Amino acid sequence: MQLPPFCNETYLDFTDENTVHNFQKSLDYVKSQLGKTYPCVIGGEKIETGDLLTSINPSEKSEVIGKVHKADQALANRAIEEANKAFESWKRVSAEDRARYLFSATAEMRRRKNEFSAWMVYEVGKSWAEADADTAEAIDFMDFYAREAIRYAKPQELTPSPLEEFNQMFYIPLGTGVVIPPWNFPLAIMVGMTMAAVAAGNTIVLKPSSDTPIIGAKFMELLESISLPPGVVNFLPGSGGKIGDYLVSHPKTRFITFTGSREIGLHINELASKTAPGQIWIKRVVAEMGGKDTIVVDSSADLEDAASGIVSAAFGFSGQKCSACSRAVIVEDVYEQVLEKVTQKTKALRVGPTTDVSNFMGPVASKSAFDSIMEYVAIGKTEGTVVAGGEAMPEAGDGYFIKPTVVAGVDAKARIAQEEIFGPVLAVIKADNFNHALDIANNTEYGLTGAVYSKNREHLERARRDFHVGNLYINRKCTGALVDVHPFGGFNMSGTDSKAGGRDYLMLFLQAKTVAEKF
Repeated sequence: MQLPPFCNETYLDFTDENTVHNFQKSLDYVKSQLGKTYPCVIGGEKIETGDLLTSINPSEKSEVIGKVHKADQALANRAIEEANKAFESWKRVSAEDRARYLFSATAEMRRRKNEFSAWMVYEVGKSWAEADADTAEAIDFMDFYAREAIRYAKPQELTPSPLEEFNQMFYIPLGTGVVIPPWNFPLAIMVGMTMAAVAAGNTIVLKPSSDTPIIGAKFMELLESISLPPGVVNFLPGSGGKIGDYLVSHPKTRFITFTGSREIGLHINELASKTAPGQIWIKRVVAEMGGKDTIVVDSSADLEDAASGIVSAAFGFSGQKCSACSRAVIVEDVYEQVLEKVTQKTKALRVGPTTDVSNFMGPVASKSAFDSIMEYVAIGKTEGTVVAGGEAMPEAGDGYFIKPTVVAGVDAKARIAQEEIFGPVLAVIKADNFNHALDIANNTEYGLTGAVYSKNREHLERARRDFHVGNLYINRKCTGALVDVHPFGGFNMSGTDSKAGGRDYLMLFLQAKTVAEKF
């Protein structure tokens, strides 16, 4: 198969009037589709249970995005069985044929790019730019993983045997997996985890986030439109407690791939480690579990650039990214200057419903997120000085709006400096010097992303070596990883360092088999 080189999807330019006009048309179309109900899909059969989960617009709580039928354990068992049945044929489909399904899905999503982005504006409150980047990443994941499936299927190089043997090693899929994606990247991460495993020859039970099930249903419709064989991906909305644990513990589940909180990730890992009756393998767990990400600003840094990077990384998508900057550690010599710049830039941010392109920041995703974040805002008021934000924003609309909040003078061991808040709250910490700043950057249980702003080469090389994160950025913000440019995954309690969007990722869904034949 002759393929052009992989190239990342281009982001839209929302300063262009035609681009804005076209995106608005997609928003209008999606609004006309709100309120519909979507079934479970198992083995290609659409199943209505009557037990409905309602998804609402976090910018406008009275607006229903849609409803999905929730599965119970009986349907969860049926989904695993159907996926296992489909695996027997799907694993025999050549890598090139599997890749063609992904290329077809990529092309269809590219044609409907604005539509998928518009769904995220409504269902999770993403700004236009954030939603466009999410859809672009989903497109990139499918395009890249299709190519990777072909690469992994090529003959693997071995040292020739001194015996009269023919030796080969090749990769085979694992079996049926469970995909449990997060709500914050409801398209990109869901698509990436699902289609990487599918490209490798596995079959999937997809349990979408209960906060963003409609995005999952729309993706399932796309897979049906490209005639992906029934049972290769099964769509199973439902609660983690009711069906999530059951799917993870099922003896026929071969692997689980999860993105979400540390607590749930560790719970999944513990469940998966227990051998169920009839289980004949050690389950594989791929987990990304959050972060407490730090941007370090050295005295030699471009302070304007550093302040802009901090604000963008802290408050893009309301800080609801595992890679978001939740701590700015600034050396003493420039602390006041950077704090002043960050404070001014934060106060200048426009907050409101994200159907308006001019709003940089929208709501947080749900009532539970709102309540948790506001608790941390209250804690922050006791652990430092609030210099921007620090309160809810009811004037922005009937949604879960919180002012972007900056808390200065925070101790490096304070709760808001250690615990993942997952919202628009930035802790600003003063360091004695660069070495002290690096020590602070490494003092949490996480190790996902980090950034350093400095012009001192010795300091940059020290950070390159000693800043213990899976994704380190130098003189740029700590968010915005691109597929096959910044393979993504973290250390410590940030997960299994899966390096999503990298050339090792498909290996997580494959196993190597060696065959020696003597003539």
